[in-house]
Amino acid sequence: MAENKTLLDQWRSVAYNENTDRNTLQKLWIDYFQKEKEIYQQLLTNPDEVVTGTVKGLAEKYNVDLMTMTGFLDGINDSLKTPNPIEEMDEDTEVSLDFETELLYKNMVAAEADWLYGLEEWNDILGEDRKKELYKEQKSSTTIVKEAKIYPNDPCPCGSGKKYKKCCGKTK
Repeated sequence: MAENKTLLDQWRSVAYNENTDRNTLQKLWIDYFQKEKEIYQQLLTNPDEVVTGTVKGLAEKYNVDLMTMTGFLDGINDSLKTPNPIEEMDEDTEVSLDFETELLYKNMVAAEADWLYGLEEWNDILGEDRKKELYKEQKSSTTIVKEAKIYPNDPCPCGSGKKYKKCCGKTK
């Protein structure tokens, strides 16, 4: 059965394995984040170039192992113009890194990946003001706003000037 695991299953079974000791997992993720950052630096240096190739070919192009490239493809998939078939891909699957620039930035913010949305390469692509706008858009899209609770002795929101309990808050 293990031989039939997809690349994505293999990556996830290593990267998200709860039985692996913390230090080993931490090292895996520190190494992964560094390699991920280097790939994004290259991609963002020339954001209009559509990078395509096999999973194995891209791993070689960016000088990373197959599992790292699989993790990268998993991470970028929601930011692509056309998602890759990551669930069933193997090393020979043709994939594309054709990303939606602003969506990618917002997804990096959503993931709280400051080492990625803070990359200098973004400055030439989006500019400071647009980055701030996208950051705020992303953050506010996940903020839950609770209605202000009205207490019985508060002024009634209808504007009558009466206390809420004597106006709209009257219980019959």
